[in-house]
Amino acid sequence: MGGEFTTEQKRYLEGFVSGAKAVQATSMQVPRGAPAPAEPTGPDAASLKAMARFEAEGRKLTAEEKGKREELGLDSYDRMKKAAHEGTFPKGPDVFRWKFHGLFHVAPAQDSFMCRLRIPNGILTHWQFRGVADIAATHGGGYTDVTTRANLQIREIPATDGIDVLEKLVGLGLTAKGSGADNIRNVTGTPTAGIDRQELLDTRPLAREWHHYILNSRDMYGLPRKFNVAFDGAGVIGALEDTNDIGFQAVRVKDGFGVAPGVWLRLALGGITGHKDFARDTGVVVKPDEATEVSAAIVRVFIDTGDRTDRKKARLKYVLDALGFDGFLALVEQKLGRPLTRLPAEAVEPRAEADRLAHLGVHPQKQAGLSYIGVGLTVGRMSAAQMHGLADIAARFGDGDMRLTVWQNLLISGVPDARVEEACAAVEALGLSTRATPLQAGLVACTGSKGCRFAAADTKGTARAILAHCEARLALDGPVNIHVTGCHNSCAQHYIGDIGLIGARVPVNDDGDTVDGFHLLVGGGFGSEAAIARELYRDVKAEEAPVVVERLLKSWLDHRQDGEAFAHFTRRLDPDALKALVEAA
Repeated sequence: MGGEFTTEQKRYLEGFVSGAKAVQATSMQVPRGAPAPAEPTGPDAASLKAMARFEAEGRKLTAEEKGKREELGLDSYDRMKKAAHEGTFPKGPDVFRWKFHGLFHVAPAQDSFMCRLRIPNGILTHWQFRGVADIAATHGGGYTDVTTRANLQIREIPATDGIDVLEKLVGLGLTAKGSGADNIRNVTGTPTAGIDRQELLDTRPLAREWHHYILNSRDMYGLPRKFNVAFDGAGVIGALEDTNDIGFQAVRVKDGFGVAPGVWLRLALGGITGHKDFARDTGVVVKPDEATEVSAAIVRVFIDTGDRTDRKKARLKYVLDALGFDGFLALVEQKLGRPLTRLPAEAVEPRAEADRLAHLGVHPQKQAGLSYIGVGLTVGRMSAAQMHGLADIAARFGDGDMRLTVWQNLLISGVPDARVEEACAAVEALGLSTRATPLQAGLVACTGSKGCRFAAADTKGTARAILAHCEARLALDGPVNIHVTGCHNSCAQHYIGDIGLIGARVPVNDDGDTVDGFHLLVGGGFGSEAAIARELYRDVKAEEAPVVVERLLKSWLDHRQDGEAFAHFTRRLDPDALKALVEAA
């Protein structure tokens, strides 16, 4: 370990211990003859004890914590069915509880439910995909959205139909359990897992194992806030694992460092780019078959130590900030009952770089004579009819798998090279594209104000307008990622975009009237180019955003040095100098 605890770490642990002692003392101070309060037992015990410790310290639990203690969302199903029969939406704490089953009441943006699925590694079969389309057509708005966690959302579900959606998903071998609220979200992995020519590891078994462990371990639903886990197999399409609370990165360990050489998983912790932090390398490596065990231990330490009094500070990052990585990992080792394996950086071979355009277009697989086709879905939306068509293409031309990506598109895999042209034509006939244009490849947008009550602007509409405007006027020769998010929850991860836009209400007069708008940031990145974008403009009206982005891109094309990438260009110039070039463009 890294030596003695720091003063801050000691204070954090002292509070943890003193809270536990206070709980114990309180349980002993009962009227003579009265039974002592029962010590929490069972799978909910750790979270209940954590709540009690904070209260014993004189701190006030958040409303969400109090609601979970009164009734954990997993236990609300009977009341959910009753509400569906009566045609009523949840109110008060039940809005939060219903999210444990994947149902989100998204009023006032839409007076309806949104259902978010769980799809480990983002891969489902063509018949499951078709089944989801049928559910969306029968019970929703007739479309789905691909999310930035390689997942699907069904929207515009009436109050009467939420349970029907959940039960029909189970009939397809799918589920929505734990896809919202304070839970471990959809498990992501390399979208080309098992077919990737440069991958070190097929992430599908790891993602599935962790997915099923979560579903079958009730204590995994006792978190103080949401939690993200990703597996990156070092393939051609990145999994953005460094934006997750736990990021596993496949690496090849060299001989001569005291462990078996070969493929291991490097452990990174604490990613939360909405709070301007990437997951950081811990120096720990994990055998692939130990990933679930280690993940569970990390989550259990988070359950014990995460803040339950301040939602903004209730993420793993803040536990790591308080305890330090060595202090946190010492607690993980206690849960595991054994030490973790640590290796110096030089023990690990450099990883191959991902290709920022590889999720669109035609690409050869490692299986001879087969290719996968990346299908572009502008900001992730598909109609039920398009989903039916894509399912037919996957079944007719490919291996039947539908592979979703964190870039809000999908891959059709296992297409014989001789049939690629025919398959691409079938995709185009659906009104979709397989072309990997520099802007289409990196355009990401969250749901926005048309479907989310937190968003300050229409993100998907603005993203489409930016794409149409700029592609008609500029000939880009390199990828540029544009991330459009509606609020500080940063579902579209605006801080890691070459250009990031975050929704804002922009004043238009002295009477307090506002319109949709954005603050614009530049210079973000991920992977080996990881960086947090910096703000360039505030209060850009949504209708003006396409022109501002066009001028920004044009200033790059006109003033870059020796093929300089957009992110490097914006990082090289100070904001005032960059603004001067943009305004002159």
